[in-house]
Amino acid sequence: MRERAGELGKYGADKVFLADDPGLTLFHPDYYLHVLLNAVKRFTPSIILMPATSTGKDLAPRLAVHLNTGVASDCVQLNLENSELFATRPAYAGKVLLKVRVNGAPKIATLRPNAFTAKEASPPRSPSVETLAFEKPATRMVVKEFSALGPKKMDLTEASIIVSGGRGMGGPENYKILEELAEVLGGVVGASRASVDAGWRPHSDQVGQTGRTVSPTLYIACGISGAIQHRVGMVNSKVIVAINKDPEAPIFGFADYGIVGDVFEVVPALTRELRKFYGRE
Repeated sequence: MRERAGELGKYGADKVFLADDPGLTLFHPDYYLHVLLNAVKRFTPSIILMPATSTGKDLAPRLAVHLNTGVASDCVQLNLENSELFATRPAYAGKVLLKVRVNGAPKIATLRPNAFTAKEASPPRSPSVETLAFEKPATRMVVKEFSALGPKKMDLTEASIIVSGGRGMGGPENYKILEELAEVLGGVVGASRASVDAGWRPHSDQVGQTGRTVSPTLYIACGISGAIQHRVGMVNSKVIVAINKDPEAPIFGFADYGIVGDVFEVVPALTRELRKFYGRE
């Protein structure tokens, strides 16, 4: 763990604080909160940033309550102006972007995965690593294990390439062609709410207002109309490609590239060409 902490110097870290204890192997809200409170007391940071993952969304508000400060959640942009932290975050199902000032001290924000790109420092640094002592606090909560549903795969929020299917896929058996395309690209498969509600895909695959919020480098939407509930979950993708036989589908209004055609013809053809390109025939 100490060796991995040192790797953060590649991205400009001058100092790394490490809490390395077997009791922290699994995420335990009370244990992690205890570590952070001790760190804040010891080092008095002015800004605390966390990922807007299930862990970060659980931990950030707990920390804010104990520190009597504010927290901006699910941020897609941050600006520091005259020592004030301003955060840009989606609101009203993604219909608007709000720029908010984070009050209190320290200022806390959770950042949407893949919305911020880590840049390597030049030259890389050799950060000092300081150990944070950990003593288990009294708690009524017991965390025994985390169980993943289905085969282990990359989390949607961490994937750089997502191939999603909607109602236009027609049934669960047809998602095989999306899985084949995702495999060639090194990505994962997502789904719209309509396909999840129909029982075609598990809820863990759902992208949208009531599912996961993703920001991949490439998002390929297959047979998805592009309703606002789905749009809010993926509109911050860097490149959006839409494949739909309906030229009037709303998704073409915000996609970077659009293909008007039958997904059962376009997707297999795209997979074949990519296999040729990558030499995987």
